Amino acid sequence: MSDVKTRIDQTLAIALKHAQGGDCPPRLAEAVEYAVFPGGARVRPQLCLAVAGACGARDSRVPLAAAAAIELMHCASLVHDDLPCFDNAPIRRGKPSVHATYGERLAVLAGDALIVLAFETLVREIETAPKAVTECLRILGRGVGMPHGISAGQAWECEPQVPLREYHQAKTGALFAAASMAGAAAVGEDIEPWRDLGQRLGEAYQVADDLQDVAGNAEKLGKPIAQDVRLGRPSAVSSDGIRGATEKLQRLVTLAVESIPDCPGATELRLLIALEAKRFVPESLAQHVA
Repeated sequence: MSDVKTRIDQTLAIALKHAQGGDCPPRLAEAVEYAVFPGGARVRPQLCLAVAGACGARDSRVPLAAAAAIELMHCASLVHDDLPCFDNAPIRRGKPSVHATYGERLAVLAGDALIVLAFETLVREIETAPKAVTECLRILGRGVGMPHGISAGQAWECEPQVPLREYHQAKTGALFAAASMAGAAAVGEDIEPWRDLGQRLGEAYQVADDLQDVAGNAEKLGKPIAQDVRLGRPSAVSSDGIRGATEKLQRLVTLAVESIPDCPGATELRLLIALEAKRFVPESLAQHVA
């Protein structure tokens, strides 16, 4: 997996180099790079590449561009999520958040720039595989926008009543679903059979995040905990309790693995997803998840 992360980081670095050239305002260029490097687990782009590989990818250019675009969009969402008008989080990935380091105005602009850069990164490969790239662009747009993308997911936090499943599906599941479908689209495969894998993994990841918020270690996570209670946000833990949320996480991972369609690398992908999903769980609760 370390080799995959290295390739993702190399692709991200090239994308940033394109954006930071010329007369780009220096502090904006710094803020954007600060938001992307050093990265987190790179879960979403790894999922994208894993699906492409399972489908029998022969050329890595479009899958890598799609994976990088997914990660750039995720980084943008973190920058905006941390802003004072939302979570007002001082820490992200073990260091001061972008707005804490560069100020709120540059954080807003850095997040905006990353969104645009995500689409630009895909468009650069349009001549390589026009149909595949066009489909990836459509998938990315739907995963980010309205009515069910991550923007809509964040907007649920602004509503007086929040349906938990819809909130989780949009805020987290949408970009995971985009990652799995873009992996298939990047190699010219039908995307619909891959929707459930990403959607269920995304929901599982959000449930795990809710559990980390009450049972995780802030230093290891690299971000504050107890945010859901502080901000009055709905969560799987507040809805189902720790035990119920843990069981829900296990159920979602099982459904995700079972949803993987037949393909050349299906067996290996099922094993990989099951293994990686175990890392979602707080150490203090790991014994409750088989």
